[in-house]
Amino acid sequence: MKKLILLLVLLTLALLFFALGGHEWLTLEALKRHQAEFAALRGQAPWLTAAGFFLLYVLVAALSLPGAAIMTLAAGALFGLWQGLVLVSFASSLGATLAMLVARFLLRDQVQQRFGDRLKAVNDGIARDGAFYLFTLRLVPVFPFFLINLLMGLTPFPARRFYWVSQLGMLPGTLVYVNAGTQLAALDSLGGILSPALWLSFALLGIFPLLARSLVRLMQRRRVYQGWQKPRHFDCNLVVIGAGAAGLVSAYIAATVRARVTLIEAGKMGGDCLNTGCVPSKALIRSARLAHQMRHADRYGLCATQPEFSFKRVMARVQEVIQKVAPHDSVERYTALGVEVLQGHGRLLDPWTVEVDLNDGGRRRLTARSVIIAAGAEPLVPELPGLEEVGYLTSDTLWQALAERDSPPRRLLVLGGGPIGCELAQALARLGSEVTLVQRNPRLMPKEDQEVSDLVKESLTRDGIAVLTGHQPLRLEQDDRGKQLVVRHHDREVALEFDDLLVALGRRPRLTGYGLEQLGIDTEQRLETNDYLETLYPNIYAAGDVAGGYQFTHTAAHMAWYASVNALFGQFKRFKVDYSVIPWCTFVDPEVARVGLSEAEARDRGIACEVTRFGLDDLDRAIADGADHGFIKVLTVPGKDRILGVTIVGEHAGELLAEYVLAMRHHLGLNKLLATIHIYPTLSEANKYAAGEWKKAHAPQRLLAWLARYHGWRRGGKQPQGPL
Repeated sequence: MKKLILLLVLLTLALLFFALGGHEWLTLEALKRHQAEFAALRGQAPWLTAAGFFLLYVLVAALSLPGAAIMTLAAGALFGLWQGLVLVSFASSLGATLAMLVARFLLRDQVQQRFGDRLKAVNDGIARDGAFYLFTLRLVPVFPFFLINLLMGLTPFPARRFYWVSQLGMLPGTLVYVNAGTQLAALDSLGGILSPALWLSFALLGIFPLLARSLVRLMQRRRVYQGWQKPRHFDCNLVVIGAGAAGLVSAYIAATVRARVTLIEAGKMGGDCLNTGCVPSKALIRSARLAHQMRHADRYGLCATQPEFSFKRVMARVQEVIQKVAPHDSVERYTALGVEVLQGHGRLLDPWTVEVDLNDGGRRRLTARSVIIAAGAEPLVPELPGLEEVGYLTSDTLWQALAERDSPPRRLLVLGGGPIGCELAQALARLGSEVTLVQRNPRLMPKEDQEVSDLVKESLTRDGIAVLTGHQPLRLEQDDRGKQLVVRHHDREVALEFDDLLVALGRRPRLTGYGLEQLGIDTEQRLETNDYLETLYPNIYAAGDVAGGYQFTHTAAHMAWYASVNALFGQFKRFKVDYSVIPWCTFVDPEVARVGLSEAEARDRGIACEVTRFGLDDLDRAIADGADHGFIKVLTVPGKDRILGVTIVGEHAGELLAEYVLAMRHHLGLNKLLATIHIYPTLSEANKYAAGEWKKAHAPQRLLAWLARYHGWRRGGKQPQGPL
């Protein structure tokens, strides 16, 4: 009701303005014609005239009525340069703020509710850089005054900040117009104000925000570095702490562009991915998959057989795979590339100095213009009573512990139903372990759609895994009967017996011990960075698991490019890290791969989309391979072929996803995929068929009906009846 009343009041005032001929008074001709009368009135009542002019200007600006430019000229003509400047500066800023508040009161809630999370990026940008953007728009009087007020009203930008930024930003332009008004008699039109000299002035005003931003950035840097003594000379252009995916790529890029770079690693080169993560787990999964296929060889027309194998030999193969991959990440390779590799633990003494405790007992101190923290992540271990006493394995310690055994764990309890837990649970179950998987969440892999979670659960259950979702771990106990995990399920405590416990609850950034706390850098959750991967100190960058929400090897390498290029060339050009198209895959059987939005995410964020599905049970190659299970689900903009997200469940889903990643990254729609020749018979044809399903749903039915009539006419037969 209040909004309706306010809207009626505004409309009434606007109608009165035009009905009373206000628009005719606020013209250059009318101003020049009545200039003498206005001057006489000011001479009789100077303060009253100034107050009336001020209120009228506020009203015109607040209602977004035409004539603000004329009134600015009038201020110069009637009150002179300085008094006119003061009147207009405050009146225009106050009127603009009122207009912004009116727009906010009438429209903001509806707009924010209507578009939901789609405005999150805008709101975050306004919160971060809104003052700069507003200042820029105000400084260059090309953008409509009322439009700026309206748009800023739809955002959460604070009104007080809006007022003073507007006043500062409009001041130079106001000065130009008020000064022109002092020469009113010489003006024939508003275009006369904008002489070539004034156009040049406005152009310079346009450059000023960039200069101002650079100045602000310089001041921020000086404040951050206050109290630190910057070295005059540096030993390196770049020091990288951590030789995982992010660190290796950063060092590689720096060496490629002939920068002097030092790479520091206390453990094994290659980081978690090579030594305890992606590489060993995929080697184990491959062996487990083959054992599974042998048990079910009858599906392929062969005799099913129980595989006989040495578990120790399986684990030895895992280590052999690591050793084969290791040269790609070795000290020798990176030294040959021009990287100085120091094996030891590095920590920051100040923003430019890194001290390294070498593994051989020595110590080095290096100065570098820039530093990249790429220390990776470590398993997240919960604070469960009895956990330390009972003992546990993680995705880091699992490999060494199992390599010494002749057989897999007899009864394995896996705590965690995310990608790591599901992958390792299935692999070890297929190699002979009796596996129980406990997940606190109501479903497995909760970041995926419900149907994906259900399909993964069905697959694990078929492999003999007891999947217990919705079970809250409480404590661990050990007695004469053995080890037990006590969980709560439906308000009832249940004891689960096990021989080995694998904690697979995800990973957390590895942040302690690098001197970050002494520099005032927050290390509570992860390293906070800006869009350029700069931390609190602009010369200290973070890349990979220490900074990113996407804890994948390929994402770490992706971030490393931005961190290293910004660190080495940021004084010329900085690049904002791009997370718009990030793919990932969970290597359960069948694989689950995704890029972009899931259907659930689109729904939760209020993003309209169309869903197209293609079942792999209809694909010739999948049928021939006995892999005819799973699906491809594509989300597109309603009525368009632009891809918003893709989920694939099936054999080699990670490989199939690459085509969609390419399409999304380079803005190719489903029509382009449909027009691309795919080899027959291959699994990749599924991508084309999915695009075909979308095309079929958007076939021009009316045109096809006309074509049917045309072809009937061409045959000389009877025309089909019925509506078109």
